[in-house]
Amino acid sequence: YESWPYGLAAYDASGQDHAAYDVRYGVGGATQPSTSSLVRRAVHRFCGTDAPSHLRIHDRWMHKHRLDDYRHRRARQIAQQQGDVISRPQIYACGITRWEVRAHIRARRWQRIGDQSISLHSGPITEVGWHWAAVFQGGPRARLDGASALIASGLKRYAIDRIRVSVPRGARVRRTRQFNIRQTRRWLADDQLPNGIPRARPAGAAVRAALWATSTRQATLVLTMAVQQGLTTPEDLAAAALLVRRDKRRELVHAVVNDLLSGATTLGEIDFIRECERRGLPMPSQQVLRRDAKGNYFLDVYWSEWGLVVEIDGIHHSWAENVVSDALRQNAIALAGDTVLRLPLLGFRVAPDDFFGQIAQALVQAGCPLVA
Repeated sequence: YESWPYGLAAYDASGQDHAAYDVRYGVGGATQPSTSSLVRRAVHRFCGTDAPSHLRIHDRWMHKHRLDDYRHRRARQIAQQQGDVISRPQIYACGITRWEVRAHIRARRWQRIGDQSISLHSGPITEVGWHWAAVFQGGPRARLDGASALIASGLKRYAIDRIRVSVPRGARVRRTRQFNIRQTRRWLADDQLPNGIPRARPAGAAVRAALWATSTRQATLVLTMAVQQGLTTPEDLAAAALLVRRDKRRELVHAVVNDLLSGATTLGEIDFIRECERRGLPMPSQQVLRRDAKGNYFLDVYWSEWGLVVEIDGIHHSWAENVVSDALRQNAIALAGDTVLRLPLLGFRVAPDDFFGQIAQALVQAGCPLVA
């Protein structure tokens, strides 16, 4: 037997069509007999009282195929594109009633996520499924934002505690411990990717991730990683940073974006000189010209009296086309007898004491009498 929208057809245990006729006993009537009763009546009608012994009623098989109707197939098709997660409006639109949903959840075939999403299995939920569930929980205008949007776009090696979802001012917020759903004045209708999980564009998401970060170190890291992993460009970050009118981290975001835009030739070296003055270190020379067999190059910061060179590395130094030239330049400086220390701008922002401690140690070892 096999379930159909209009009745049942009887089959033998080997799968051969024994009596392929629809049986409409009770279908559409005021009272309907149980499915097992329908099958027994079908067997009796088509096989008579001498029904073959290999015709059996398998409740588990029957239950499986009863679920496999067009409504459930449609729900599974939608859920497969959303990490096996479907919203309640979507599943009700497929024709599945709330009572059926409740029965599946109680039987532990499905599981509820918040009060707006259903997972069509009882196993572990994937990261994509959690992202969709967070958006469904936020409502029709909700979208992933901040670091959550970057992770959904492909950011690697960055962890968050809760998925961040943004909704515009005045929107209804369904509070839940699973997701961080908040209203924001920075919600813009055109700042959303057109495909996939509803999420903010990477440039704006990276800037807001920095504004919402728990520390300055984390804010600098998320901006740098977004550019290093190719999710956005320094130019797009700069455009998104200009939209921030007031925030306690506004200056930090602009400083990091400027570092990403221009490397160590402008703001990074200016800040370095100011930091040397604040820490009582002697003032070095900047952009000192050197020549070798392959041409001219410049030293970012140089204490000629003590033979110490500090190379301030912006993000462009990590790009493939600059790695070889930087290594050759550093080797040439070392062969000339000078000591070379490297200071990445990311380290300048997140661990300045450690790097300047090394610089002070190198100066002392070279015979420099430090005032600090």
